[in-house]
Amino acid sequence: MENTNEKNKEMTAQESLSLITETLNNSRKEITRRGGKYFLLWGALLTIFSLLVYLLWKTTGHGEWNFLWFAMPAIGIILERMLRKKDVTDRAKNDVSRIIGGIWAAFGIFSCALALFTVIYTEMGSGLFGPLAAALSMTPGIISLFGLAECITGVALKNWTIKIAGFVTGIGGLSIYYISGSTIEQMFIFTFSGIVLVATGLIVKFQYR
Repeated sequence: MENTNEKNKEMTAQESLSLITETLNNSRKEITRRGGKYFLLWGALLTIFSLLVYLLWKTTGHGEWNFLWFAMPAIGIILERMLRKKDVTDRAKNDVSRIIGGIWAAFGIFSCALALFTVIYTEMGSGLFGPLAAALSMTPGIISLFGLAECITGVALKNWTIKIAGFVTGIGGLSIYYISGSTIEQMFIFTFSGIVLVATGLIVKFQYR
């Protein structure tokens, strides 16, 4: 009798574990499926803003056009919230979605801190360089953080497309940065990253259509 009870408890534990695993996997798939449109959104914005800043900087010769970057997150957050309102299931929170949110929140905080400290250090070190030199020096750090955040997101969601995209963004972006001979042409690092994000979004949407 005791053996039967132990077997029943063991089966119940196994069934519970299987149910939890299945629930997490379904959550990952659903979050990845919904995430395709956000990859497309931010990829498109990153591509558009990088090309816009490049063209204005190239034609006018004024690096101050880099301040346009501050408009991108404001526009992106508004558009993202509009997309979320259309998707009722997006309001449901679980551990996986919280982890993904935490990853990108950490990316945002570290990127802003990097930008802030770089600007302050540059201004205090020499007023001749100014914000332009600070922006250029922080580029490899931000692109590395961006690729890392994307890669970790792929690990959390168990999606190889997002993992590979993270490596391509981070390592590819650094390659462009160090190979590029012109500071203005380094803007194509972000264009490249935006295109990778758009491609990732399209592949994800195709995978979970």
